[in-house]
Amino acid sequence: MTSRKTAEQLPLAFGHDPATGRDDLLVAEPVNAAVAMIDAWPHWPSPVVVIAGPVGSGKSHLAAIWREKAGAEAIVAKAGRGAEAAAERGPVLIEDADRAGFDDRTLFHIINNVRQHGHTLLITSRLWPMSWPVELADLRSRLKAATVVEIGEPDDELLSQVIIKLFADRQLFVDERLVAYIVARMERSLEAAQTLVERLDRLALARGSRITRMLAQEVLGDMVGGEE
Repeated sequence: MTSRKTAEQLPLAFGHDPATGRDDLLVAEPVNAAVAMIDAWPHWPSPVVVIAGPVGSGKSHLAAIWREKAGAEAIVAKAGRGAEAAAERGPVLIEDADRAGFDDRTLFHIINNVRQHGHTLLITSRLWPMSWPVELADLRSRLKAATVVEIGEPDDELLSQVIIKLFADRQLFVDERLVAYIVARMERSLEAAQTLVERLDRLALARGSRITRMLAQEVLGDMVGGEE
């Protein structure tokens, strides 16, 4: 006898590489300021720009676009990793500064080298620099002089675009009415959109079915129930 659990065995977790080119970038009100800043390079208002936004808000996509455009080197602001020397050579990128952590003096020297050599530094973070655990007063002063651009909370338009893109990254194309149904009932975050699309894709593969409203209703119910 084939049980439901057997019929719904999860498929292998193949990777899904997101499209990260400039033409693949989603443009909507919450991200417009950040997109404009990336497009404006190298004519930035200051040598150091921080893009702050929640998990899944598109910071990595923007960073990838800028890194290619500027020919920037990705660095880690910790001692002994060559970050300070990289900042002397050209544009540099630090991703997830608040989550990955950094050494105060190393980041201070990176910023100084960028300024002295006429280069630029892009930092991505979930939090504004004022919320980072900075103890070095000189570094805090340098960060106050940085240009900070915030990615706002997603609206319906952006959530819809994100869901369509996440499905497209998996070579899946869903009806816009289904997307509208999902957006009206889901948690208002881009992280939730990523989780929802992943679960829908895996469940549809496990059952050998299309992604339908009934399937979406089930996944949405499970996600809400799992948070209680």
